[in-house]
Amino acid sequence: MATIYEEMRAEELDAAIAELEAEVEKTKARGLALDMARGKPSPAQVDISRPMLDLISSGADLTDEGVDCSNYGCFEGIPSARRLAGEFIGVPPEQTIVLGSSSLNIMQSILIHYWEKGVPGYTPWSKVDHVKFLCPSPGYDRHFGITADLGIENIPVCMTEDGPDMDEVERLCASDDSIKGMFCVPKYSNPTGITYSDETVRRLATMQAAPDFRIVWDNAYAVHDFTDTPDELANIFDYAREAGNEDRILGVASTSKITFPGAGVAFFGSSPANVAEVASTLKVGLISANKLNQLMHTRFLPDLAAVRAHMRKHAEFLRPRFAAVERKLEEGLGGTGCATWTHPHGGYFVSFDGPEGSAKRVAALCAEMGVKLTPAGATWPYGKDPHDTNIRIAPTYPTVEELEAALDVLVLAVKLVSARLVREARS
Repeated sequence: MATIYEEMRAEELDAAIAELEAEVEKTKARGLALDMARGKPSPAQVDISRPMLDLISSGADLTDEGVDCSNYGCFEGIPSARRLAGEFIGVPPEQTIVLGSSSLNIMQSILIHYWEKGVPGYTPWSKVDHVKFLCPSPGYDRHFGITADLGIENIPVCMTEDGPDMDEVERLCASDDSIKGMFCVPKYSNPTGITYSDETVRRLATMQAAPDFRIVWDNAYAVHDFTDTPDELANIFDYAREAGNEDRILGVASTSKITFPGAGVAFFGSSPANVAEVASTLKVGLISANKLNQLMHTRFLPDLAAVRAHMRKHAEFLRPRFAAVERKLEEGLGGTGCATWTHPHGGYFVSFDGPEGSAKRVAALCAEMGVKLTPAGATWPYGKDPHDTNIRIAPTYPTVEELEAALDVLVLAVKLVSARLVREARS
């Protein structure tokens, strides 16, 4: 689709650029300082969970089904927390471990273990000539950072409306045993907001791959719905179990954007064999996680029904912000041919694509005008967006008014960069 600037005559284009440049200078003079760089809840949204802090006091009962939460022991997590973990991940409670606040830390620990000691029964990945990981892209930069830090080669796989391009995933995995794993954010993916289709989930669980191939199933936004028609995600463990591939799936989740970011609880769930292996490894350096925090969380959110009721309160904050993104982008860029963007039903992000070669220039121009975005390229392995088009919009932290102001700046930057690209291509 051609942009409106490609359809302009030279003098019209020059006039449009001059007008846009003048608007940029006016915006710079406003001295804005707006941040849409990271996806985190606003302070008012975090305050929803403050009543949880009153549940554990000096006079409180600190036991959970016979477990003393104030002392050592119960490495795998207290019973009520393991039940909640099982509901999140889709496995029985005994196939879970409840740890500290960071699911990212769980992923890193497991992959380091496979790097150093190998998937049980197989060669350590560090002893293999070449190890690769598939990275659905655009995707989550911190995932890519874990494997890059270990020296594992990150291979981008394009996202579709149904999830990763499964024809490409299956082709790569069937033909290359050096591909040892894959990252997946299966519901409301970061940043596209896409939820994997049932067929994609089935194919991931049943496809041909190396015997020590592992899928990091990071269901970070399992309950982060903000519409009346939330997406439904199939249980990958059901498909994997039927296919005899239950060991393939490493499920993680956390309460980081449910209660207090950085002070929640994180869950791991997998096959009985994987859980036993991970537990034996982590026990070397951890006697038990913070069981008082687990107890406080499960008294506040005893089951998934309570979690969903709590998340409806979060949705009241999220809906107007995502509506503002849709409204501002449509008003400013609809029909211009300069951009496309996703329309998620939940999660924390909108994935935005401008013309080829525009993303870094748009981000830099926004910074000049006082708006900080996620760095262009961050949604691809090694920060290398092959077409330099993608920007992750994180609308959750600013107020609606701040967000609308930031989006006006983004629209202005996209228009000016798009127009300049056309003039450069002609010259």
